[in-house]
Amino acid sequence: MTGVVVVGGGVGGLVAAHDLARAGASVTVLERSDRFGGQLEAVELAGRTVDLGAESFATRDGVVAALLADLDLTGEVVAPLDRPAWVHDAASGRAYPLPAAGVLGIPVHPRLALRALGVLGVARAACDAVLPRTGVPPGASVGDVVARRMGARVRDRLVDPVVRGVYSTAAADLALTTASPALARELAAGRTLAGAAARVRAASPAGSQVAGLRGGTTVLVRALVAAIAAHGGVLRTGVEVTGVDADGVSTRRADGAAEHVAADHVVVAVPGLLSRATTERRITVVAAAVRAPGLDAHPRGTGVLVARSGLRDGASAGADDVGGVGARALTHSSAKWSWLAPRDGVHLVRLSYDAGPADGDDGTPTRAQVTHDVRVLTGVRDAVVGETATRTWTRTIAVDLLPTTGATTVPATLVGEAAGRTGLAAVVAHARSGVATLLTRPTTQGAPS
Repeated sequence: MTGVVVVGGGVGGLVAAHDLARAGASVTVLERSDRFGGQLEAVELAGRTVDLGAESFATRDGVVAALLADLDLTGEVVAPLDRPAWVHDAASGRAYPLPAAGVLGIPVHPRLALRALGVLGVARAACDAVLPRTGVPPGASVGDVVARRMGARVRDRLVDPVVRGVYSTAAADLALTTASPALARELAAGRTLAGAAARVRAASPAGSQVAGLRGGTTVLVRALVAAIAAHGGVLRTGVEVTGVDADGVSTRRADGAAEHVAADHVVVAVPGLLSRATTERRITVVAAAVRAPGLDAHPRGTGVLVARSGLRDGASAGADDVGGVGARALTHSSAKWSWLAPRDGVHLVRLSYDAGPADGDDGTPTRAQVTHDVRVLTGVRDAVVGETATRTWTRTIAVDLLPTTGATTVPATLVGEAAGRTGLAAVVAHARSGVATLLTRPTTQGAPS
């Protein structure tokens, strides 16, 4: 492997470029925007650095931990506050804590979810123990599997809020094999859903199921950029790749000038060039500085997820939503992360909202809506919202490969969102796996892998 062009300077592209450059390849990273990191971005808010993109990563399989070790960042890993998140039921206005033990909101011990499920819901969930153990049907969604094994209440009140919070999509729209391959394997081995969740949780690294980085996830971006450069890689912003040909890529710079960049192989980390997004979700994230003494006690743990059972999917805040909550989730960042602890009585929170189509209303909430949502979701009715920062992200959930011209196209590898991966851990794992495969096989012309 000699000359490689990496298209896209988000985390997937940067991880691929890092591993290739470290292996001795000549790597050039081309990023269309004016910064690296993609959906890892931070802003200064109330004197502190706050993530506006992904703020944490799943610890399963240790994939991100291994990357951080390669970058000498292990000492910067921090665990969140050891308290469960809560769920706000938008249809009833009730709030309840998630069970402490579970995977994707699936309770290992349904009886511990009595407050969320009620007696009938717990009884239905317990049927999982006696139902036939048929594994996971091909293409089955998280929502399908959970509803079949444990019932609709577990799906709607526990699992769907967690899946939306982590993957920005409904449990009914996310394949179980994508969300948790380990859980699918345990079910295929003939275990109950609760038993499979227990084994997956037990096999995870000790402590929390997620972790963060002191200073935010953009610490990872800066480390990757520095490491790529140290290994001789070239990183360029303001360069849009417009096409792939037999010996490289065609580009257009920010000043409009066209350019051809030669390559023996292309790694594509963004959809639109060799793949097309078939399922997307647009999310608006609002970070806010909030003054409220009642938040000092962390009244609802590390944050609140919103369950919309009984409401049509995508319903906006209004008369049909008891309490008028528009947010999909709230993270109490100052409670969750020790390095964002309250300062001068000011807490930091993050709220996520469903955004509209790119060519229409972007779904940006008003200040009044944000204030209302903070008060309802935290239970602190006198919370005062101060400075805010907002970003809208488009997340790719699934893709189709676009037709290529065969032997006239330089060999290509798709990673991250270009291959339909979402979530920091999944993107990192897929990028590293794709590069490992690329480095150990002969180079061939043809369709993207």
